[in-house]
Amino acid sequence: MKVTYLGHASLSVEMKGKNIIFDPFISGNELAQNIDVNSLKADYILLTHGHADHVADVEVIVKNTGAKIVSNFEVVNWFAPKGVTGHPMNHGGKWKFDFGTVKFVNAIHSSSMPDGSYGGNPGGFVVWNNEKCFYVAGDTALTEDMKIIPKTTPKLDFCVLPIGDNFTMGYEEALIASDYLKCDTVIAYHYDTFGYIVIDKDTVKKAFKEAGKKIIFLEIGESIDM
Repeated sequence: MKVTYLGHASLSVEMKGKNIIFDPFISGNELAQNIDVNSLKADYILLTHGHADHVADVEVIVKNTGAKIVSNFEVVNWFAPKGVTGHPMNHGGKWKFDFGTVKFVNAIHSSSMPDGSYGGNPGGFVVWNNEKCFYVAGDTALTEDMKIIPKTTPKLDFCVLPIGDNFTMGYEEALIASDYLKCDTVIAYHYDTFGYIVIDKDTVKKAFKEAGKKIIFLEIGESIDM
């Protein structure tokens, strides 16, 4: 399984011969200028919520690839008139796709679409097949709902957590989240894009090391085999 960081809260994951993109916000992110949106491969686009910094490049990627979106009912319905096909989900539900099983789980955040319309409730995704299981938290505060995940899914091999603070939990809460999730390998995201969420990586690395946990910072465009 290959994970590529596309900046902000955007990821590309290759698994079972399929390409899955999470929350594409690339063309509007000046830190991701080295990423060519038009060259991205996608079979599915998983959207945690409707904010513009998570859905900005959905339409162009769908136009180029024919990808199907997976999100909550409201987000899928908002995109439908734009010719974007989707698979609607809601909290606690799971569905088996050709690359693996996807479970839509709770997140504590706000959600509205780029035009200000209702975006439903935000969420995160747990994705697994017979090779790996991972959790992409989306934008969220720390919540004890994370304790439910290890009870309802296979053991997590890694988790992707926001650490930028201000709009989401910070690294201190991410450490607690990793305890709740029973997962000691964390890929960091949702940091540095805006002034509000600029972090000191050395401080974060030190805190995780002292806790006996592994935090992975990927450069934008960098890939890692998990």
